[in-house]
Amino acid sequence: MSKDSKLKARLPRGFADRGPGDLAATERMLAAIRETYELYGFEALETPLVEYTDALGKFLPDQDRPNEGVFSFQDDDEQWLSLRYDLTAPLARYVAENFDQLPKPYRSYKAGWVFRNEKPGPGRFRQFMQFDADTVGAGSVAADAEICMLMADTLERVGIPQGDYVVKINSRKFLDGQLEAIGLGGDDKATKRLVVLRALDAFDRLGIDGVRERLGAGRRDVSGDFTKGAGLGEREINKFLSPIRFSLESRSLSLEMQLSNYYSILNVMRNTIDNDVAAQAYTEMIELTEQCEAAGYGPERIRIDPSVVRGLEYYTGPVYEAELTFTVTNEDGQPVRFGSVAGGGRYDGLVGRFRNEPVPATGFSIGVSRLLAALKAVNSPLLTAEKPLPLVVVTAMDREPERIADYQRMVAQLRGLRGEDGRPLLRAEMYLGEGRFGAQMKYADKRDALCAIIQGSDEKGKGLVQVKDLKLGAELASIAKDDREAYLRKQAEAQFTVPEDELVEGVRKVLARHS
Repeated sequence: MSKDSKLKARLPRGFADRGPGDLAATERMLAAIRETYELYGFEALETPLVEYTDALGKFLPDQDRPNEGVFSFQDDDEQWLSLRYDLTAPLARYVAENFDQLPKPYRSYKAGWVFRNEKPGPGRFRQFMQFDADTVGAGSVAADAEICMLMADTLERVGIPQGDYVVKINSRKFLDGQLEAIGLGGDDKATKRLVVLRALDAFDRLGIDGVRERLGAGRRDVSGDFTKGAGLGEREINKFLSPIRFSLESRSLSLEMQLSNYYSILNVMRNTIDNDVAAQAYTEMIELTEQCEAAGYGPERIRIDPSVVRGLEYYTGPVYEAELTFTVTNEDGQPVRFGSVAGGGRYDGLVGRFRNEPVPATGFSIGVSRLLAALKAVNSPLLTAEKPLPLVVVTAMDREPERIADYQRMVAQLRGLRGEDGRPLLRAEMYLGEGRFGAQMKYADKRDALCAIIQGSDEKGKGLVQVKDLKLGAELASIAKDDREAYLRKQAEAQFTVPEDELVEGVRKVLARHS
């Protein structure tokens, strides 16, 4: 192919590759999360990446087309299918489909990739992993309180200490009451309500002035893109923000100041209630936090915050968000709070879409990549990788089929090397490339191999094999040139010959030397 006709290797926008370090750290973090979920009695579930589009529901913005906000396609039967945008909607479908066989309440956890067909940006991906825990079939506030306590315990289990996070609680009912108070009640105002909630949800990114612009006529960002606002007047904006602004402005304060302001925030909320919907929501939130406090989770860990908004439309009651309160440096070099790593809430109408009866449900989701970044920021011990087993590379000095079979036999013998506890002591591989001896040694060095096994035709004829200790060989360069005796001794130890049937013992000797 000509140079111009070759494909260009490029990663799609909004997606990311992950290397072995991140994969290993993620697995350790997921194991710790899974352990905490199971401690609460939740059991594993896996649903497919693809669902019927109508089963997912229309909970994302811009719903005029079936693939707006999600990645969708049609199958051979012209049925619309979509990549799941979260793990909750597929759970609702699963529960409805298996309702009679499942215990109620049904407690499950699930981890997996989700997809959003949205504009990517810094830290905003079109594919990301979530790790959820949900209780379906429990309508009491106790189920919500348990979810909040689970969020706190999970963060501490993975290495976020108390004082560096807070689980914040609000209620969609309370927000609905506020919206009703400014004339945005009723089904015909649903789209406008969503714009208001999304504007509030953008506070950490836009600040209070940006939120006000989004609640009003709209906002133009630094790139020139204009986001149409909710069209509220100044009076409606002030009334809606009244119980919220105090909470927003408290976010930048120390933990001690936040706690001292906490009961003032509750008083502001209580004094702004002017309808039954908001009153019921406030009572539920107080009951929820009282249950948490009775279990030892006081306001320094779990507390009410009227500024919390969850972006998805299916929430019907309490909503929660786990925010990390420590400071990191942003892309512009400015100190900022790390922000949210998990969230969720009550979604009593989601399973009921498939059934002729209401099915209460509540749960939360961890953003796996966000939490991993947070653990790196606090140098969590959880991310400290265990050293991999030492690697041995068997070089391929000859290419005849019978000689390749010899090398494969050596590799198999080395992989069978076990310790007293029966666990493997090393990893082993045969060099599979086309390079000559020098290239094979460079390969072994790049792989950080402990040693290399060498058997050319001469060694084979004598029934011998060479064991080259690469770690010790690297130390030769540090020995003083005038200390010839030490150099020769090390050189003899760094590469030695053993009978072919004593290969394993020779490698064990190198292992013992570096253990």
